[in-house]
Amino acid sequence: MKNTVRDHWTTGGPYEGYIGRWSRPVARAFLAWLDMPPGLRWLDVGCGTGALTDAILKTCRPARMIGVEPSEGFLAEARAHIGDKAAFHVGNATALPVKDASWDVVVSGLVLNFVPEPAAGLAEMKRSAAEGGTIAAYVWDYAQRMEMLRHFWDVAVELNPAAQSLDEAVRFPMCDPKALAKLFEGADLADVDAIPIEIATRFRDFDDYWNPFLGGQGPAPSYAMSLDEPSRAQLRDCVRKRLPVQADGSIPLVARAWAVRGRMPK
Repeated sequence: MKNTVRDHWTTGGPYEGYIGRWSRPVARAFLAWLDMPPGLRWLDVGCGTGALTDAILKTCRPARMIGVEPSEGFLAEARAHIGDKAAFHVGNATALPVKDASWDVVVSGLVLNFVPEPAAGLAEMKRSAAEGGTIAAYVWDYAQRMEMLRHFWDVAVELNPAAQSLDEAVRFPMCDPKALAKLFEGADLADVDAIPIEIATRFRDFDDYWNPFLGGQGPAPSYAMSLDEPSRAQLRDCVRKRLPVQADGSIPLVARAWAVRGRMPK
């Protein structure tokens, strides 16, 4: 059996409840690690619903802030939340609608692994960055410590081995610190460094965990909504049994991201 489920990235609201809410604390930790001075020009590649853009505006005091994103639905969510504090443009990571060497900091949050050719996406980020500028990104550690997804996919594959090809851990082997560092070093960036960022992802109850998978945005929700109702209910019930539920009904999990950065040569 071969799965033909496609990822959906069209509606910002459901994505916010699914991953957007966890991207925000990761974004803050990522920016603290970068520790950039105020007054710089920032470009957010694949800005999605604006989690990283918003964190940059609140903590980094940029001179200029632009987000580029291919999904009109996600951009609508970003514009509604951020307003005119940043400029947003529809665009692809491998064809950014910006001038050469025009940005001091070029960043990408939870996107680089979804670019069909990550090296081409990084090359475009490099084209956009100014001399001596910083290029940085972060991605989820799908294989080990993005626990909300690991529980989901481990059960999904047990029930349907063909689902393994859809698991982000299988699809995106680049989501590993050595692979990310190799990618950045291969782009001739200087001072390449990669670190883990861990955050707590505590769910109020099982509904708070499960309902976002019904929004259809991203690989796991797309798979969940491709199932017929009995199969989806079986998946739901098996995942529920797997989760570490506390006495108050809450579910304490952990999410880890890998962050990488490099500097443009002067």
